[in-house]
Amino acid sequence: MSEDRIAYERRGAAALLRITRPERRNAVDGPTADALHAAFERFVADEGARVLVLAGDATAFCAGADLKAMETLRDRDEGPLGITRLHAPKPTIAAVTGFCVAGGLELALWCDLRVAGETAVFGCFERRWGVPLVDGGTQRLPRVVGLGRALEMILLGRAVGAREALGFGLVNAVVPDDRALATALEWAELIASFPQETMLADREAAIRGCGLPLDEGLALERRLGGATVAVGRAGAARFAAGQGRGGTGVPGIETR
Repeated sequence: MSEDRIAYERRGAAALLRITRPERRNAVDGPTADALHAAFERFVADEGARVLVLAGDATAFCAGADLKAMETLRDRDEGPLGITRLHAPKPTIAAVTGFCVAGGLELALWCDLRVAGETAVFGCFERRWGVPLVDGGTQRLPRVVGLGRALEMILLGRAVGAREALGFGLVNAVVPDDRALATALEWAELIASFPQETMLADREAAIRGCGLPLDEGLALERRLGGATVAVGRAGAARFAAGQGRGGTGVPGIETR
């Protein structure tokens, strides 16, 4: 892995991947795409890493493909940016600060959750140059924000600020810029604290079932959820014994 392009670090239960090309606003060239793919495979193989957190720096999460090095990028099966056509087997979170545009937006959309710093900027800025969305943007953006909002961003290519992105449903939370990464890591620890078998099955059913006819989605849910019944029964027994009463342990609830 090219350490001067992608930094991989374990932070508790999270694997933190940072794109480190500040001189190019963390734009991705061919070697960076290779490094992203290698880092992803390292995360998948790391049994102690339960969540992947993807980040850039204060100036940019990622400005997309490096248009000055397009000849180094290729239409690989994994996606031109290295990972965008792959399915992560564990949860993923984007910690977005600064510019998150073009392919950078597609990388953020590849993640399950997105937490944005208050000055983050999103958009399909490649619209100006006729560069197509080929890292999942045309498919994931409508699934996240709905077709109407997705077409607004894709056709107009305009800038969308963090608060507007929150209103779109594009991001899950907006926090001060210096709290974006910390919040993503806190979410990662929370996710890692839950019984993993059931959480992963529910995640898989939601992702794989999106777009399926309802009866097929319900069948998928039944199959995946049914495989974790023993975990659920054990958890129900703990609740019946008094654990977690009154919402104790539920994020955001005030227990009485």
